[in-house]
Amino acid sequence: MLIIPAIDIQKGVVVRLFQGVFEDKTVYSDDPLKTARHWVDQGALMLHVVDLDGAAMGEPQNFHAIKRIARAFSIPIQCGGGARSFESVTKLFDAGVSRVVLGTKAVEDRDFLEKVFKAYTDRVIVSIDAKNGEVLVNGWQAGSGGLDIFTFGIRLAEIGFRQVIFTDTSKDGTLEGPNIAQIRALVKETKLKVIASGGISKLDDIKQLKEIESEGVIGVIIGKALYEEKFTLKQANAIA
Repeated sequence: MLIIPAIDIQKGVVVRLFQGVFEDKTVYSDDPLKTARHWVDQGALMLHVVDLDGAAMGEPQNFHAIKRIARAFSIPIQCGGGARSFESVTKLFDAGVSRVVLGTKAVEDRDFLEKVFKAYTDRVIVSIDAKNGEVLVNGWQAGSGGLDIFTFGIRLAEIGFRQVIFTDTSKDGTLEGPNIAQIRALVKETKLKVIASGGISKLDDIKQLKEIESEGVIGVIIGKALYEEKFTLKQANAIA
């Protein structure tokens, strides 16, 4: 199971939001590249970079910072936020990103999703971001008209996806622990491998996810808990 530190970028600085609310944020660094280097030095084997402005605006807004990170390290960089055109996806790959995370456009446009998957297969991954079981779009700011996580997950599996990121947005940034029951249900219903995200607050949360690794949990994205030093990346890696 892979531990993946998150680097959320808003207006060029590293922040963490509370439940995805753009106005409810904590700034942790004014230098995303320095933050990335810190996690790499601490033993990160992959980084999860999010362009929050891109997620809100519908196209990448912090491309320069993302490019600097992607070209500075040999480990894989997974990046999302505003990749809603084939051109945007390609631009991120050209910048050095290893895997592009799709969200809103993946929900709203199956033709686009199939085209991108045909071109890049496992180099793209979809993030299922949900609240109360409903998939969210537009940087978590809107619902999807009642699309539930299981229906969407099965659709992704039919296209050929083998992995997804799953975030219970009501948990994100809260340090309240992950939604273990919903993660297990998603794996069971869709047969997809899941990278879990949202709510990690203590090492016991990672232990709980490790216990269901055999069911299909292959990674954990962690943000606030690492930034606020609830535990170290080395400790998390030791469990994973």
